[in-house]
Amino acid sequence: MVTYNENTRKLLIDLHTVTLVDALSKAEGKPATECLRAFMATRTFDLLQDADSYLCLESPAYVMDMLEAERAGDWDRWLEV
Repeated sequence: MVTYNENTRKLLIDLHTVTLVDALSKAEGKPATECLRAFMATRTFDLLQDADSYLCLESPAYVMDMLEAERAGDWDRWLEV
């Protein structure tokens, strides 16, 4: 079991969020605020917030793959990731 404090968890979540929103904004040519709102409405974001999931310890690329699977409606791939 991995242990880390709440401040570290929040920092990792913020880092992932900024990284993903920046990538989405650049890829889609949309404002970052629009991408942030869209990201915050996903199950991937909810799971990232869940301390028991440890998703914040994964790489941003891993989380982005989950997000892309979710956006494509590919729940099998989303669960697999």
